[in-house]
Parts: sequence; C-alpha cells; structure tokens
Amino acid sequence: MNAPRAPIANNLVWAILVTLFCCLPGGIVAIVYAAQVDGKAAAGDYAGAQQSADNAKLWCWISLGVGLFAIVAWFGLVMLGALADAGNY
Repeated sequence: MNAPRAPIANNLVWAILVTLFCCLPGGIVAIVYAAQVDGKAAAGDYAGAQQSADNAKLWCWISLGVGLFAIVAWFGLVMLGALADAGNY
C-alpha cells in the first residue's frame, strides 16, 4: 500500500501577488504554472506537479526581481529629473 503523499504547495497566492504588485507578464506565467499543480497531483503525476510548482516559484522570484528593479529605476529617474530641474534655477 502506498503511503499518502504530502500536498505540493502550488504557490498560487504568491503568483497572484507578484502579478498585481510587481510584474504582470511574469506573474501571469507564474499563475499558469501554479494552476497546473493541483490538476497534475490529482491525476497522480506528482513529478509533473512538483515541476509546475517549482516553475511557478521561479517565475514568482523573476517577477519580484523585475518589479523591484523597475521601481528602483523609476525612483532613480525621478531623482535625476529633480536634480536636473533644480539646476535650471
């Protein structure tokens, strides 16, 4: 008899959060992978479910990194614009 397997975390909550707050395209990819996890696990494809969960986590991290980089770059450009504008007076 097979021992029951521990549930695989699908990372869907994190995928939704990074989609809303960080990077839309990467977050959508993360949501797609996260949505595959439970279906694959229910079908008995535990290796595929784990791979989809790992891909969802990877895309969450990528989206977070891109979002943070974009925010820092935007603030940097705003500061450069403020410094350039202050020099015109």
